[in-house]
Amino acid sequence: MRMISLVAAAFLHLFAQSPGYTDRLNLDEALALLASNNLELKAADYDLKSAETSYEQALGAHYGSLDFIQNVSRTNDALNTFGFKLTGREATFGDFGFSEFLAPMGQMLEAMNANPGALPAGFTQDMGSLLQITPEDLNHPSDRNFFQSKLQYTLPLYVGGKISAYVEAAKTMQQLKTLDRAQLLLLKVYETRKAFYDMRLLEEALNNLRTIHANIGKVEKMTETMIQEGYAKQTDLLEVRSKRSNVERSIRQMEANEQLLYHYLSFLLNQNVQSIELPEHDAALPHFSSDAVIEGNLDVRRAQTGLKIREHMLDAERADYLPIIGMQAEVQTAAESFGEYAADQGSYTVGLQLKWNFFNGLADNAKYERARVETLKTRTQVELAKKGIALQLDKIMTEIKSLDYEITALEHELELANTIYESYEERYKEQLASMSDLVIKQSEQLSKVLELLKVKNQRNERVFALEQLLNGVQS
Repeated sequence: MRMISLVAAAFLHLFAQSPGYTDRLNLDEALALLASNNLELKAADYDLKSAETSYEQALGAHYGSLDFIQNVSRTNDALNTFGFKLTGREATFGDFGFSEFLAPMGQMLEAMNANPGALPAGFTQDMGSLLQITPEDLNHPSDRNFFQSKLQYTLPLYVGGKISAYVEAAKTMQQLKTLDRAQLLLLKVYETRKAFYDMRLLEEALNNLRTIHANIGKVEKMTETMIQEGYAKQTDLLEVRSKRSNVERSIRQMEANEQLLYHYLSFLLNQNVQSIELPEHDAALPHFSSDAVIEGNLDVRRAQTGLKIREHMLDAERADYLPIIGMQAEVQTAAESFGEYAADQGSYTVGLQLKWNFFNGLADNAKYERARVETLKTRTQVELAKKGIALQLDKIMTEIKSLDYEITALEHELELANTIYESYEERYKEQLASMSDLVIKQSEQLSKVLELLKVKNQRNERVFALEQLLNGVQS
């Protein structure tokens, strides 16, 4: 039996240490698991990585592009055939139709040799007809293959700062994604902390309800005894049992809410959570400086980052008014087949190009004006974000103060309701109060417990909302 116990203990220990099981998790451990396991945060990490690659892509435009181009063609088009021969340095005089030109020229030379010193009759006319000969070889060439291998490098030397503007916009977008990820983390921290403190409130309320349930059980037994002795009626017992069922229903609802909270924590942490260490105290009110919070708030920083992006895009639109200077260099070789490639058939080309658009229907002006208006709009949104954060701070602090006052009042009311119930319970024993009176006082007691739970939950939610607004910026 001892061996069996040891094996069972070892098995339970291994199960508790498995990745899918978490026992007695405290809040700090939960927040650490949240940062590493939460699936929404992992998705945000991929968004951030995507933004990083977009920045690298924009940065690559500064270095131009190097391309290898392989052309393989076959044609009998006169222009292309002659051009392909020139590209491969294979053109001959025969390609110009010289065979058809030299035949009548030879006949003319023979006539001149036969009659030295005299021009043959019709010489001028014959020369004119000679120039009208249509070269068959040039106009109707045979089919020809063309193989060309080219290495081409293009580099933008000056584009009015457009590439730099896009690079800075992509870099700022990366910063925006970082802020988005930080904001999502704050939201998940808020949800995790709230779940822990909600669990504490539920446990506190459950303890009160179980005490009430136990008291009702005592009253039920006392009523059964009093019925036997003739001091109580059967309806008194039915009232007690009805109230006990009502309290049991509230207890079951809260226990179900506890299970839902465990399910939600398991979802947030991407790990099975079955029990947690409850916080010892209610959520504490943080200390902060309003000015520091407004300037450091993530919503404000996101709006400011969005403004930077707009300003960079405005610079990009302004570049359309400036010239573009680019460089291109290429080396290539060509022949009728791969096997005929040779060094002396290669060539190179190096050049610069300046392009400056002077008019395109005022489209550039319209694009620039739109970008300028969007920049002004975003600047206004930054100010609106600051005003909005200040308003939320004032609103939340006012709500918390009101809820603190309400909690204090309800705690006193619950204490009074407990005292009154105990008093009526004693009076019922002495037949000085009816069962209806006792049930009414017990209902008031239960009502105060649930109302206090509701208000404390509201206060915790407001405190966590304040912490989310502060996002770590405190005095």
